[in-house]
Amino acid sequence: MVLLALLALLQSCSGGYSFTGASIPPGAKTISVATFPNYAATVNPQLSQKLTDELMQMFSSQTPLDVMSNEGGDLHVEGEIVGYDTRAAALSASDEVSMNRLTVTIKVRFTNNIDPEANFEQQFSRYRDYSASLDFSMVENTLVGEIVTELCEDVFNKAVVNW
Repeated sequence: MVLLALLALLQSCSGGYSFTGASIPPGAKTISVATFPNYAATVNPQLSQKLTDELMQMFSSQTPLDVMSNEGGDLHVEGEIVGYDTRAAALSASDEVSMNRLTVTIKVRFTNNIDPEANFEQQFSRYRDYSASLDFSMVENTLVGEIVTELCEDVFNKAVVNW
């Protein structure tokens, strides 16, 4: 009986919520995600496509929205990669670099054509530390993959999760 009541309640709710915690405004059917150009001083040639694809996949798999590339969605995400930096993060007892840090920064503009009060423009940064004894080219893809996932989660949560 309780299950039946719960199903009836869920069915009567029109849009608005998914089991991932996303809160989609009623009437929103589509989201467009524009390619994030890379304006960082150091350019990772795969980063732009990787970030854009993962963001599109996240909205596709975690919301009922139809995902479109470029523009024209009820909701729209665009931005650019503005930072891709590797710096020393920690020194050893002998004052040698023991850890390095890769930081990726993106600038995002989110437009909600259903509820313009939800629009935002914000920078997001994420980083990963790695041993200075490792060759950066050997760990770069792994680090970038982890950072991109976190950045996409940050954008997704800011855009459609109301915690």
